[in-house]
Amino acid sequence: MKITIIAGARPNFIKIAPIIDAITDKNINYRLVHTGQHYDRNMSESFFQQLGIPEPHANLECGGGTQAEQTANIMVRFETELINNPVDLVIVVGDVTSTMACAIVAKKLNTKVAHVEAGIRSGDITMPEEINRIVTDSITDLFFTTSIKAGENLLKSGVEAHRIFFVGNTMIDTLLKNKEKFVRPAIWDQLGLTKKSYLILTLHRPANVDGEYQLKNLLEEIVSCSRGLPIIFPVHPRTAKKLEAIGFSSPNMHLTDPLSYLEFNYLVSNSKCVITDSGGITEETTVMKVPCITLRNSTERPETVETGTNELIGTDPRAIKPYMDILFAEQWKKGGIPELWDGKTAGRIADHLLNSRDFICGK
Repeated sequence: MKITIIAGARPNFIKIAPIIDAITDKNINYRLVHTGQHYDRNMSESFFQQLGIPEPHANLECGGGTQAEQTANIMVRFETELINNPVDLVIVVGDVTSTMACAIVAKKLNTKVAHVEAGIRSGDITMPEEINRIVTDSITDLFFTTSIKAGENLLKSGVEAHRIFFVGNTMIDTLLKNKEKFVRPAIWDQLGLTKKSYLILTLHRPANVDGEYQLKNLLEEIVSCSRGLPIIFPVHPRTAKKLEAIGFSSPNMHLTDPLSYLEFNYLVSNSKCVITDSGGITEETTVMKVPCITLRNSTERPETVETGTNELIGTDPRAIKPYMDILFAEQWKKGGIPELWDGKTAGRIADHLLNSRDFICGK
């Protein structure tokens, strides 16, 4: 059985690291293809080095361009890659452009596809990630899910139950494996930070950053409700351009370049709260028992709200204060760990791959 594993963006790297370890342990032959969707070489290399991911067998170097241009570039270059290096199964993870593009190419070349993190849905079709999820799951052969709810979504869409495997969350495999290796970033000492004495902020979604007034109003409200605590804001390149345009600044808001995995999670694990519009961060805060406020109207990860430490509050800046008041009153919900988020997900995936060998190889 030969497998190609696709990675294209930083969230992918976090998800594939434990899968590579697990299938290596099971002596499954694989090929790692980096699409180059996230093309910041320094950031990509830091993730590969810190998470122990081996050098990719191929880098398609498909960074930049519009959504359509990037999708097309990935498809053209991955088609050549897969024709030259045929396999029995292509594994895609998450919901980035590379996930959808490579799944389409594989199916058009009559190669089976497995989707890790299948079935999650936000219900918001304006999100590019939601389109990627729907398209990918419509042509996938094997579905590995992070929650019971994700499996239910797939069943409702007509997927046969025997092709759905509830395995847990590989992002949490990576988190638990590396939590003792977190690295204190330079900003910790520069600002004299201490545990639970600062907030973390991340913003990148169009609903929050594309509108000049929306972004400014959100930032002003966060600062107003922060009670003077330092706010550490690792800035996504997309958001950096918007911040420059509106000229926003505050004495207690500290902008940084994007941080490495081990540095960022050091800050998250020691923070008082994370304010974000990311999906993956809500999973990590849940497991680390860190309060999390999500500035979105919907989430594809409802278990982080129903079981974990996350609260979904929408994008109206006026919704921030009540939750910050709860936070500072030390009344935030305790939260629990979702089922099978136990650090053993990748091993379960490897076992299912071996058990499905005949199906994958067409026997």
